[in-house]
Amino acid sequence: MGSAESPPPGGTQGDGQEQSFIGHLIELRARLLKAIASVLIVLVALLPFADRMYHFVAEPLLQRLPAGSHMIAIEVASPFMTPIKLAAVVALFLAMPAVLYQLWRFVAPGLYRHEKKMALPLLVASVGMFYLGCAFAYYLILPKVFVFLLGVTPDGVAIMTDIGKYLDFVLTMFLAFGVCFEVPVVVILLALLGWVTAPQLARQRPYVILGVFVIAAIVAPPDAMSMLMLAIPMCLLYELGVLAVRLFVHRKPATDSGAAPLS
Repeated sequence: MGSAESPPPGGTQGDGQEQSFIGHLIELRARLLKAIASVLIVLVALLPFADRMYHFVAEPLLQRLPAGSHMIAIEVASPFMTPIKLAAVVALFLAMPAVLYQLWRFVAPGLYRHEKKMALPLLVASVGMFYLGCAFAYYLILPKVFVFLLGVTPDGVAIMTDIGKYLDFVLTMFLAFGVCFEVPVVVILLALLGWVTAPQLARQRPYVILGVFVIAAIVAPPDAMSMLMLAIPMCLLYELGVLAVRLFVHRKPATDSGAAPLS
């Protein structure tokens, strides 16, 4: 009976690829655990201030409620769970730079030099623009929204907003405006990928403006002022993205000596 042939000392190419894949999975798990840990650390630090944070978020409505009106909690656990939910969302927002840093450390070794140069600024810009959109919604949009909604309340109707429903509404507004403020980042990314050019972006301006107003009509509250307050900044941000493409996006070279693809 012949003995089975033993594998070569160096292993097969398939074994090397499998080990490399497992190594990437192990590193991904480690990066995810670090990202989750950063969010949890920030959450633990914010929990003592959860009630104060909710009061701050509720200020745009509380300042405009009629005399004698107040917010209510229609669920038994809402007074406890709603501030904690807000603290968790704020912790994710504040820890986002650390989360993106872990993502960057995972993908950076597999990027070419020119890809590294464009990826890191885009990550930073995307986070900054999202924060800017949330601030825009809080300081400019929400006060106008509540003035409009309170103004159209029928006579004889007492305004008593549930704290959980209010938080869901505000977080939805933050998410919508934060995403809408990513317009210049998306424009620059599309140009860097070679899918569009500055002349093409300029020619598509009328269609973009039409699409912006359609999105604003869907995302913004029902009054015309809020729709304009979202549509006009989005148009300006689109123009900012086109200008950035003209100034900074150039045709990539055919070769790149700094390549470092994933194994």
